[in-house]
Amino acid sequence: MNWYREISPTEKSTLWTCFGGWALDAVDTQAFSLVIPALIATWGISKGQAGLIGGATLVAGALGGLFAGVLSDRYGRVRALQITVLWFSLFTLLSACAQNYEQLLVLKSLQGLGFGGEWTAGSVLLSETIRAKHRGKALGIVQSAWGFGWAGAVLLYAIVFSWVSPQWAWRVLFALGAIPAVLVLYARRNVPEPPRDTSATTLKLDAKLPVLGIFDRSVIRTTIVGGLIGLGAHGGYHAITTWLPTYLKTQRHLSVLGTGGYLAVVIVAFICGCFVSAWLQDRIGRRLNLILFALCCAITVNLYVFLPIGDTAMLALSFPLGLFSAGIPATLGALFNELYPQGVRGTGVGFCYNFGRIVSAGFPVLVGHMGNSMPIGSALGIDAGAAYGLVVIAALMLPETKGRKIAETRSSSDPGTQNRQADAAHVAGASRDAQKAHEARAS
Repeated sequence: MNWYREISPTEKSTLWTCFGGWALDAVDTQAFSLVIPALIATWGISKGQAGLIGGATLVAGALGGLFAGVLSDRYGRVRALQITVLWFSLFTLLSACAQNYEQLLVLKSLQGLGFGGEWTAGSVLLSETIRAKHRGKALGIVQSAWGFGWAGAVLLYAIVFSWVSPQWAWRVLFALGAIPAVLVLYARRNVPEPPRDTSATTLKLDAKLPVLGIFDRSVIRTTIVGGLIGLGAHGGYHAITTWLPTYLKTQRHLSVLGTGGYLAVVIVAFICGCFVSAWLQDRIGRRLNLILFALCCAITVNLYVFLPIGDTAMLALSFPLGLFSAGIPATLGALFNELYPQGVRGTGVGFCYNFGRIVSAGFPVLVGHMGNSMPIGSALGIDAGAAYGLVVIAALMLPETKGRKIAETRSSSDPGTQNRQADAAHVAGASRDAQKAHEARAS
């Protein structure tokens, strides 16, 4: 943790603000899956209706991520983060007051807008605050907050449902999801807005709507390739999480998925995967790290579906699968942020990450269709292999961005503060010189 001692108080406060926001988002998102039986018992809804709430929340989350990226480019990173956290907290609290299924469906969908937006706004803010040589570690660690939030949801579920009757316990659990609103007060006092780049390229892109700026000729290749990476990463993940439990229960007749041990292994593996990816990507680079984890995911999931192993071995194999699948999203934050100029960075990151989330819904559907003519395990292995193969191919089409300089914020006590101020003065001076030259030509 020597790197943590090097970063400034501003960098640390921004890191923990983003970490806390993502962890608390995970608490509420994962809590929903735990309270589904209580909702079914309370309102007599079907499993399909409960699944529709989860699906609608995920789709709304993807749209929220796209919107938050545009918002952060137009109004600032910190303000966008505050808006998404407040939105998420408000509709989480209102979800606890829902009186019927229809109300809960609408409220959870609206809550999803803030959930998806928080990741986009937070990742852009952190990327522009943390110095380049530690950016991968910081963003990877923030991604691990999802695992900690997941574990927190399980713990809160156990406590609340032990003390409150099920018909009220789910409401209490949702109400606790309003806690992230406290982060807004902390962010207002401790997290400054990163400086805005005034270079000619950024000014040119800012002259357009940010959502159109990511299709500018100078960055459209990045947008297309980044979208393909997001598609492959989410497609493989959703194919696995959607069909692997069904495959293991129905075709392999394994009971491991119903045990607390399996859940503990998956959560710990996710956290470890984020930490390994965080450490590795600042050493070997974003592109190679992404390729490595994608290949390992494809290999591991095929071992899952083709090796004739029992419960114990399957439980052990769950750890590397969870670790490798977590390492991919832990890399995307740094990679996507380093690919775009500041004027459209939020929009670009939001598009690459969330375009994949929306379109990747086709991968689980494809597994189902393929399963009509072949064993579901074979369909899953082929589908996930194709998705992660797309990640590898797309990553090879991108430049390595490790160490790339983007806007950085340091406290006045940092050794690098004077350099940052000198860079800002140089940019401002260059802008003034360009303006004078333009006026001279005009006269």
